[in-house]
Amino acid sequence: MKFPKKIKVIEVGPRDGLQSLNKWIPTQDKIKMVNLLSSANFPVIEVSSFAHPKVVPMLKDVEKVFEQINRKTGIVYRALSPNLKGTFRAVETKMVDEILGLLTVSETYSLKNQNMTLDDAINEAGKSLKLCEKHDVNFVMAIGVAFYCPYDGLISNEKILSVVKRLYDKGIRRVYLAASTGMENPSNINYVFNKTRDKFPDLDCGFHVHDRIGMAATNMFSALDAGATSVEGSICGIGGGIAMPHGTGDYGNLPTEDIVTMLNRSNIETLLDTKLVHETAQKIASLLKINCNSRTNI
Repeated sequence: MKFPKKIKVIEVGPRDGLQSLNKWIPTQDKIKMVNLLSSANFPVIEVSSFAHPKVVPMLKDVEKVFEQINRKTGIVYRALSPNLKGTFRAVETKMVDEILGLLTVSETYSLKNQNMTLDDAINEAGKSLKLCEKHDVNFVMAIGVAFYCPYDGLISNEKILSVVKRLYDKGIRRVYLAASTGMENPSNINYVFNKTRDKFPDLDCGFHVHDRIGMAATNMFSALDAGATSVEGSICGIGGGIAMPHGTGDYGNLPTEDIVTMLNRSNIETLLDTKLVHETAQKIASLLKINCNSRTNI
C-alpha cells in the first residue's frame, strides 16, 4: 500500500457526534467542546448543523454556538446544511467559514433522512454551491451512505461513481465519501477512490468513517492508499445517522483520537499531537458525561 506523506484530520464531533445523543447538551457545553477542539489544533471543526430544528433538535442552537465560540486563527469552522434553505440560513449569519452540503447515494435513505429524491438533492447541491460562491464561503459536499445502506444493502460502485460525476458536472470540486454505517468493505472503498482519482484528477475527495463491525481502520487506510485527501472522525467515537434503523444509529464514527494515533504511528503527518488529542478526548468525555470509545492508548 502507498500512503500519503501527510493528511488532514477533520473533527466532526460537535455536529455528527452530538446530533444523535439521547440527552440534551447545553449550549455552553457545546461551546466549551468546540473550544477544547480548537485548543487541540484541528484544522477543520464541524461546529453544528443548519438542519431544521424539528428534524435535529439537539442542534437548534446553532447560531448561538457560532456566536460564542473562541475562534483560533487558521482553523476552519464548518457547518452542515442538508438543503438550500439551510444554506441560506448559514450564509446569512456571516459566521460560517465553510458549508457542508449533504446527500446520500441511497434513494431510500435520502427520502428518510432529507425527504428528497437523489435528483432533488443533487440539484440543491448545485444551487448551494452557487450561493456559497456568491457569499465567498467555502463549500464541500458530503456523499453520505456511499457504500452500504442499512435499508438497501451494498451500493454498487457504478452508482457511487455516477453520483460523483453528477456533482462534478454541477461544478463541485470538493467532496467526501462517507462510510456512514460502518459496514463497508475496504475493497469497494479502494476501488471507488482509485476510480474517482483517475476520472476526476482535480477533485478533492476525503473520507468520512464510521465503525460498526471493526473494519473502520482498514477502510481508512484503503481510502488513503487510493488517494483520499482527508479523514473525518468524531472525538470519543460519538455519533451516528439520525435516519438509521432502530438500534444502529448509535454506532459512531471512528474516534478521532484513534485516527490521529494510527496516522502518526504510521509516519503520516497530521500536524496534531497524539497526547494532546487524547487528553482533549478525556476532557470532552467528562464535559458531556459520556464514555470515551477510544481503542488506542498513548
